[in-house]
Amino acid sequence: MSTQADHGHELVPRPEQTPDALRAALAVVDPRRLPEMQRTKDEAFAEAVEWQSLSPVRSWVLAWARDIEIARRPDLAARHARARSNPEHEDAATAREALRELSAVLDEAMKAVHA
Repeated sequence: MSTQADHGHELVPRPEQTPDALRAALAVVDPRRLPEMQRTKDEAFAEAVEWQSLSPVRSWVLAWARDIEIARRPDLAARHARARSNPEHEDAATAREALRELSAVLDEAMKAVHA
């Protein structure tokens, strides 16, 4: 796991992008999602075999690295939770702002895991 803290308080260091490191980090930051992680991992590996491509596995790694990046950073997790609470709000402006913020959070997390 990386020991470099980029954004103040972090629950765990940013994990390396390997299945074992991602699983260990998820077990700390959001253990209730472990069954989902295993299910999607199994699906990604099955697709990789079927497609004869590592693309599904790489997509799985990046998606979980992004989600763990959000969960390990309380600031980003709070923004994510707020944005997820309003995308179907009856006020169109509130819904648009929630979707914009959700997109910004996902982009920020993905940029961080690509750094």
